[in-house]
Amino acid sequence: MHTALRYDAVARLLHWLVVALVGAQFVLGWTMPDVHRDTQPVGLIAAHLIVGTALLAAMALRILWRATHRPPAGELSGPLRVLSSLTHGALYALLVAVPVLGCINASSRAWPLTLLGVVPLPALSPAGSSFGHAMGDIHGVLAWALLALIGLHVAAALLHRFVFRDRTLQRMALW
Repeated sequence: MHTALRYDAVARLLHWLVVALVGAQFVLGWTMPDVHRDTQPVGLIAAHLIVGTALLAAMALRILWRATHRPPAGELSGPLRVLSSLTHGALYALLVAVPVLGCINASSRAWPLTLLGVVPLPALSPAGSSFGHAMGDIHGVLAWALLALIGLHVAAALLHRFVFRDRTLQRMALW
């Protein structure tokens, strides 16, 4: 494929890094113990927090990269281009909102937040905050919405590959 039609290497790397982190988050979220009032952030819960802050950092880098680097021209028609833009906007919004809400909830539980388990991050809500606890519930609901939107994104990529038979899927391929 002509390289001018592909996303640059950094954009592709950040895309697949986010994919890996989101995949890890869903596995951790489904396998970690339920969080209750006195739950401590150890084991899988601690890993979920570390991966969540890494996801937030990766999304910050991805947004910064996207804001400073134009994507390659696409081959989509008007309606598909609008639908693609709306879907990508919603994906970006949820990929930021879900970890931020998780961090707000963790802060309300007085759990320390760190970037990659090393760099301390500020609390996003006071310990014991009812707002912070409520954000934990919204975090869970929006995580399911994110999963559904990811499913739509993957289905659209497969539609382009197997029905439209265009090069949309290859634009983000690592190789």
